[in-house]
Amino acid sequence: MWPYWLMFFFPAWALLIPGRLKPHQGWVPWALVFMLFTLMMGLRHEVGGDWGSGTAGYLPLFYNTQAMTLGEALSEGDPGYYGLNWVVAQLGGSIYLVNLVCAIIMMLGTTRFCRDQPNPWLALLAAVPYMLIVVGMGYTRQAVALGFALLGLAALGRGNVRKYVIWIALGATFHKSAVLLLPIAALAASRNRMFTIALVGLTTAMLYYLLLADASEALWVNYVDSQRQSQGGMIRVAMNVLPAVLLIFFRRRLSPDPQERKLWLWIAVLCLVCLPLVGLASTAVDRIALYLIPIQLFVFSRMPRLADTVQTRTPLVLAIVVYYAAVLYVWLTFGDFSEYWVPYQNVIFT
Repeated sequence: MWPYWLMFFFPAWALLIPGRLKPHQGWVPWALVFMLFTLMMGLRHEVGGDWGSGTAGYLPLFYNTQAMTLGEALSEGDPGYYGLNWVVAQLGGSIYLVNLVCAIIMMLGTTRFCRDQPNPWLALLAAVPYMLIVVGMGYTRQAVALGFALLGLAALGRGNVRKYVIWIALGATFHKSAVLLLPIAALAASRNRMFTIALVGLTTAMLYYLLLADASEALWVNYVDSQRQSQGGMIRVAMNVLPAVLLIFFRRRLSPDPQERKLWLWIAVLCLVCLPLVGLASTAVDRIALYLIPIQLFVFSRMPRLADTVQTRTPLVLAIVVYYAAVLYVWLTFGDFSEYWVPYQNVIFT
């Protein structure tokens, strides 16, 4: 399991070794991170719970798509992902190329979002244990949607609603659940509010018609009526609740900008709403909560702002490092499905 710890120790080293890798200075360390993490996620071999599990596994899906026409592939539930599989198959590629493209999108979003934070390496460290290792290597379609969502949130944080809508729409073609993120733009809008509401409403309606209308009843039955339970769902939702509570209590110090603060307070509210709903539809809420993971990156990268002196800042950063190290250790050691990630294998070395 040492490759996973390598992913964790890279940002930890950048944080704890002064004078080596400084935030916002130079593109070289971030280029190395981008390449290393992309190759680890994209070229993994038989790593992740959905690699080949039944007809819904990613490998069987690739072979099924290989025999389709382009029209048939695009008519499937997630046209972006099926279309990517079809193109790769026609080019003579394999599932590894599909995963590599997906990993590139995931890391583009992660890198862009982290670099926009006041402490990028702390944001990246918070992303590694669950968002990159578990989601990035186990929920390929939703990982791509989350990558687009991160690009969208970075754009929305700068007040660009149009880009946010475009990125979320692209993400929804890989996993239709990303549509649920669109209303956040309307809730957080302060300027051009009517235009934002109209744009978000029209786009949501269009994506619902194109992606969700035919499948909405089946999704409700599978995720709500069936009361499917997601192992560890409560813990993962609670991981979002902690930074949500911190943001609510320290909102002005963590986010001095009113527009930015309004956006993330709404996301914090959504995190809190998820907590009591876990018992009703564990799997559905767990999947939705994946899109709220960026609140961990946003809040914990700003936690040093709560320290009044350098002497108090260092223990605070160290506490965050220890917290996420514990998260990674517990999941790798005691996680119900971590056996599908351990040992890590890469096609380069197989």
